[in-house]
Amino acid sequence: MKKPLILASGSKIRADLLRNAGVAITVIPPRVDEDSVKAALLAEAAPPRDIADALAALKARKISDKHPGALVLGCDQVLDHNGHMLSKPRTRDEAADQLRALRAGRHQLLSAAVICEDGRPIWRHVGVVRLVMRDVTEAYLTEYLDRNWADIADSVGGYKLEAEGVRLFSRIEGDYFTVLGLPLLELLAYLTLRGELEG
Repeated sequence: MKKPLILASGSKIRADLLRNAGVAITVIPPRVDEDSVKAALLAEAAPPRDIADALAALKARKISDKHPGALVLGCDQVLDHNGHMLSKPRTRDEAADQLRALRAGRHQLLSAAVICEDGRPIWRHVGVVRLVMRDVTEAYLTEYLDRNWADIADSVGGYKLEAEGVRLFSRIEGDYFTVLGLPLLELLAYLTLRGELEG
């Protein structure tokens, strides 16, 4: 990287994806009240895609304002179920309710990424993954949650595709990196085109 790249996220997965791709980063998680921003946008009937983009931009701008000259990457991921956004389950029962709602149907994961420089957005992208969940039995759902609740407590929809959650699905259309919360290929293409990365 010719310019410093700051990842405005506490996500270990996002940091690992960037480092594994040979991108040098500094990690500075922003302090933002995501819940109040989401609530305000939902009150305005903003679609899930716009909410993901707005949250990613907010995180990037917050850190960018304090680090002039650096490129700051903010990210956010939301789950869109028939135009309604699901949030992280607060309890095991809430995770079960989310899984029941998603069972035997389609939904989307939207992974937004925004780069800010000197407090202004200079690049943004929202990656989309379309998923079809199997009609899993109630018995399997209970056993799945018994085995995985500790690991999925912070996962929207009650699953992680990189773990046992993949067994819940019959079809996944989209990029694996976007599933993990970062549209990595599009980001790397932008940084290469800009001349920040060799390639």
